[in-house]
Amino acid sequence: MSRIGIQPIALASGVEVHVEDRSVSVKGPLGRLCWALADGIDVDVQEGVMHVRRAGDSPRSKALHGLTRVELSNLVEGVTKGFQRTLELTGVGYRAQVQGQTMTLNTGFSHPVVLSIPQGVQTSVERQTVISVTGIDKRLVTQTAANIRRIRPPDVYKQKGIKYAGEILRKKAGKAGKK
Repeated sequence: MSRIGIQPIALASGVEVHVEDRSVSVKGPLGRLCWALADGIDVDVQEGVMHVRRAGDSPRSKALHGLTRVELSNLVEGVTKGFQRTLELTGVGYRAQVQGQTMTLNTGFSHPVVLSIPQGVQTSVERQTVISVTGIDKRLVTQTAANIRRIRPPDVYKQKGIKYAGEILRKKAGKAGKK
């Protein structure tokens, strides 16, 4: 058995789970999310605990067993607490602005970079150099944060760019030059 897949998912108070056909819908205080089940994977909900079961022992069903359990756990956590990723801009003149669902980044290019934020994700900027990405869908939040970081990844030589909060960058020494 999958070590992750067999673990039960505890449902917090106020979370409702509905299993219909091949779809699981989770509703909580922050919103509602859905997940489509693969063939051979079943979900069982009883007494505030959700269990994920698989039909066979094929490598594909074993992989989907653990994946489905983690995704459903993320749905439950998302509708109760939500997810957040924080990014930091490091560099002279680097700053960000948010206006509605549009983010404008000045990151050393000759022009500002305009990025549209997808539905279901909220962004806020603190101190012009700290970007906070929040939402209930973990995949959408982390992909949006990765798209923002991709605009100007951190440079290992000058330590400039957009990095995740808490990310440790090892500074590389440049060329030693002639002596």
